[in-house]
Amino acid sequence: MTILGSLDTKSFLPWIDRHAAKLGLEQRISHADQARIELLLAGPIELIDAMEMGCSLGPINVWVEDIQRAEAVDDTV
Repeated sequence: MTILGSLDTKSFLPWIDRHAAKLGLEQRISHADQARIELLLAGPIELIDAMEMGCSLGPINVWVEDIQRAEAVDDTV
């Protein structure tokens, strides 16, 4: 999952960690800067969908413009 926008990584990365854990998803951040976060997720597709919806709303100081998803070739997180 690639999240694009105006992203405050100091607040958004811990937020992502907490919400992935609440959903029982395995996750790893492969890239993070103020405009893009690349996130690898493993778990049931319905919970990944829920994670995408949560990220689109995100914390108040984050503006998500787009979320792009693609299946990973190697599904190990």
